[in-house]
Amino acid sequence: MNVQELIKKYKLPAAAGAAILLFWLYGLTEEAPVPPAESVTIVETEPLVQADVQEQPAEPVEVAIDVKGAVSMPGIYMMNSDERVNDAINRAGGLLEQADAAAINLAQKVQDEMVIYVPAKGEEAPVIQTAVPNSSSAAGTSSEAELINLNSADSAGLQELPGIGESKAQAILDYRETEGPFQSIEDLKNISGIGDKTFEKLAPLITIQ
Repeated sequence: MNVQELIKKYKLPAAAGAAILLFWLYGLTEEAPVPPAESVTIVETEPLVQADVQEQPAEPVEVAIDVKGAVSMPGIYMMNSDERVNDAINRAGGLLEQADAAAINLAQKVQDEMVIYVPAKGEEAPVIQTAVPNSSSAAGTSSEAELINLNSADSAGLQELPGIGESKAQAILDYRETEGPFQSIEDLKNISGIGDKTFEKLAPLITIQ
């Protein structure tokens, strides 16, 4: 048997064997399957909420305000503590034409037992009023100063009142000696030189108790 016959004889088995060998080698090089990753449980946490530490504003309360001076309707008015001097003046009918609005602080909050005196232009406001002026001076403010007692004050004490000099103070003392104690603060108008306008300025500053 010659070479050509041998090739023909073994050609098909050799091809089959080569195919099997290639399939076996391919199986060796195939990567092993990757095991599935373990599942991870994600726990969601709620964000921290910052506590509200801001203090709540105090509830407004009802207060009594005494409005005097150059307003349409002077008197005592009930208001809320969160209202302003301007609100009190509006309750009193508003400012008169001769009122000196620059002498008081219209934006100031009202307080219980507060006295708001609105002076006329050119008038010196009593020192005890609670409506704070726009300037840094104390004129027109109320520091709850002690009232002057017409029945017990001496000459020096009486002269602390605006518009009361030595002669008027002596006239008040003389009145007490001749007429007896003042029965009301309006009796002060019996003193010579003290008229309605002067009395209006003095009324918030005096007492007979």
